[in-house]
Amino acid sequence: MRSLRSGLCAMGWALLCVLAFAPHAQAGQGITVVNEGGIKDKWMLAEGVPLAVPQYPPQFVRRHDTVCIGLGYLLNPDGTTSDFALVKAWTSAGTSEPEEGYWGSFAESAASALKQWRFKPRPEVAQAQPVYTIATFVFGGTGAANEFRSRCAVPKLALRLRELRATKDRRVTTNILDRLDLEDVAATNAADTRRPMN
Repeated sequence: MRSLRSGLCAMGWALLCVLAFAPHAQAGQGITVVNEGGIKDKWMLAEGVPLAVPQYPPQFVRRHDTVCIGLGYLLNPDGTTSDFALVKAWTSAGTSEPEEGYWGSFAESAASALKQWRFKPRPEVAQAQPVYTIATFVFGGTGAANEFRSRCAVPKLALRLRELRATKDRRVTTNILDRLDLEDVAATNAADTRRPMN
C-alpha cells in the first residue's frame, strides 16, 4: 500500500512539474513566419483550385488610383488561409489614406481572394504545420505591375511584424501577432529566393 501511495505521489509530482514547465517550453515556439514565396518547400497549390484574384473595390473605382498591398495571412495545417493583416500599403494618391475606409476596402478585397486559396503539403511533408506569410497584390495601374508590386514588397516579414506589434498598428486587427514566432528574425527571413509554386 505504501509503495502504491508513493508511486501515485511521484506521478502527481511529475505531472505538476510537466504542467509548471510546459508554458516555458511553448514560449518561443509560436507559428513560424516566412517571407513571400517561402512556403514553397513545404506547401503547394491544391489541385483544381485556381488562385482567386481580388477585385478593385467599387466604391473607389472613380479615383483611378494604382494601389498595392502586402497582406499577411496564416496558412493553416488543413491548407486554408485565415488571420489576414494589412502589413504594407501604397497608393499613387499619396502617402496617407485618401479617404476613410480606403485601406480597409483594398485589404478586404484581397482577403476575400485569399480565403479562396487552397494549399496542400508537399508529399515529403509528414505533418503539416501552420505558417504565417504574406501575399502582395496590385490594383489598377497599367503596364509595369512589378514596379508597383515592389512598392509593397516586404523582404523581412518577421522584422516588419515585430515593428507592427511594437507600435500596435491599427491595421493589424487580429491577435495573430501574439501567436507568431518573431524572435528569430534572421532564421525566419533567411529564404528569399522564389520559385513558382506547382
